[in-house]
Amino acid sequence: MSIRIAIVAIAICIAGCTREKKEETKTAPTTKPTTRAVAAKGERELFDGKSLKNWQTAEFGAHGEPSVKDGVLILPVGDPMTGVTWTGEAMPKINYEVTYECKRMDGSDFFGTLTFPVNNSFASLVIGGWGGGVCGISSLDGGDAANNSTTTYRNFENKKWYKVRLRVSTNRLEAWLDGEQIVNVDTTGKMISTRSEVDLNKPFGFSSYQSTAGLRNIRIHGVDGAESAKQDF
Repeated sequence: MSIRIAIVAIAICIAGCTREKKEETKTAPTTKPTTRAVAAKGERELFDGKSLKNWQTAEFGAHGEPSVKDGVLILPVGDPMTGVTWTGEAMPKINYEVTYECKRMDGSDFFGTLTFPVNNSFASLVIGGWGGGVCGISSLDGGDAANNSTTTYRNFENKKWYKVRLRVSTNRLEAWLDGEQIVNVDTTGKMISTRSEVDLNKPFGFSSYQSTAGLRNIRIHGVDGAESAKQDF
């Protein structure tokens, strides 16, 4: 009798252990949690060189009508602005890089200004503003590209192509012009915004001011973070 009771007790114990092991396996997480920001997808062409597909005219009023000619997206001179705004697949908000080429075909003010998302805010990379030479980010803590730590000056020639690279990462904005870094700013604790003039370019778009601009080779791809952590400028 005692032997039979012992056998039953052992069987119950084994069954209980097996059940607990199955429950532990069932509830164990299959992936480790991550705290990294979600990056953009692989590289995408945003302009096909043939049409205005996924772009619409920014209704600034008294603007020119954007067009495509010889592989170039043209923003004719407006009074004072002309622009296009992206209407395609949603843009990333952080950890991405945009590259493009721009030229001022005629005029004397900004010609390749890009408005872009930064988390839940927006900013603009100004190229050739305030009379033709100012570059920088509009706006940081209320100061536009001519009035904050990112302000730089360049001499731009009309009818010449310039290569622009913008990198948006957690707590840092970076930009390069023809391979030279012109923006490298830590945005921690800073209020990021745009000037009201470019509101119609949100969430992502280009504009020109009293100038005819050409744009081409517009691309976007994901990045893992900032490229440089040098002193702000």
